[in-house]
Amino acid sequence: MIKFLVYVAIILTVLAVGYLVRVFELASSLKGKRSEEITEKDNRLMGRIMLAFVVAFFLFVIWQLKSYGWRMLPEAASVHGKELDWLFNFNMGILWFVFVITHILLFYFAYKYYGRKDNRATYFPHDNRLEMIWTVIPAIVLAVIVIYGIKTWNHITAVADPNSQVIELYAKQFDWTARYAGVDNTLGASNYKLITGTNDLGMDSTSQAGKDDIIVKNELHIVVNREVEFKFRSRDVIHSAYFPHFRAQMNCVPGMTTMLHFTPTITTAEMRKKPEVIAQMAGINAIRKARGDKPEEFNYILLCNKICGNSHYNMQMQVIVETEAEYNEWMKSKMPKKEAAPKEAAKEVAGN
Repeated sequence: MIKFLVYVAIILTVLAVGYLVRVFELASSLKGKRSEEITEKDNRLMGRIMLAFVVAFFLFVIWQLKSYGWRMLPEAASVHGKELDWLFNFNMGILWFVFVITHILLFYFAYKYYGRKDNRATYFPHDNRLEMIWTVIPAIVLAVIVIYGIKTWNHITAVADPNSQVIELYAKQFDWTARYAGVDNTLGASNYKLITGTNDLGMDSTSQAGKDDIIVKNELHIVVNREVEFKFRSRDVIHSAYFPHFRAQMNCVPGMTTMLHFTPTITTAEMRKKPEVIAQMAGINAIRKARGDKPEEFNYILLCNKICGNSHYNMQMQVIVETEAEYNEWMKSKMPKKEAAPKEAAKEVAGN
């Protein structure tokens, strides 16, 4: 019912505006003035409206930033993520500066130079100084952006530390599987020809390096302040491993292994206590409540950032960043339990 009333109100408003325009035209004709004739008074009014519009526009932009800022990502939770954020903010600072200055000048000139009777524009075909200014200044700014960008890119794509933790992420429609290198920190060999119903990753059982590998689904655990090197494979189509809070992304391509590495700097528990995260989760949970969903806590997440099929939206994995002690405790729970020694087992049988 409310939607119907809204539609009716919109239609009536449009009709009212149409009738007002018609009344204005009739009034102009009665005064002996053609409605299409533009006077200096009309131009002056439009110039003032331009000034009012630019003020209202910037107030609207500020309101949007204040009202929807919580929808932005919280602070970067990785070492290289902070560098990327700084580079992004540097670029956005330049864009905002140019955006504000050009719009102020645009609407101010629309006011200052509104149409006047017998006013003629100055013929201005060429000026070497202006050409030099708007060529050299953008070139210098772009050179700074490119040089700083390449420096940042080379730093974050450098070879991973040999002592970094090695984890493989295996993508397929529509889930992720993590394979942790064991004590040797080396992943065992694998081959797509070995994939079966009981060997999803195609692991080679003859590979000694893979004897201590640990396969985990549903959640990914990594250690804070310890570099982790990810190796990505895909079974079917191109997927994209996207860690939004760590500012990291890499394509998972069938038939090849891709890699990236980063060092997480904030644990999940620490991130949940940050004011901006609390505000963000309050907004998200308000939306979830309106939909009838249960509230949720903040969690890092791994997403697929390539549209890979019908259930692409559901291809995600929870990422937990924790301390070394917490990680070791979790890893113990994932290790295969050792069978009882033969002598102890014989004693138990005899006792029964």
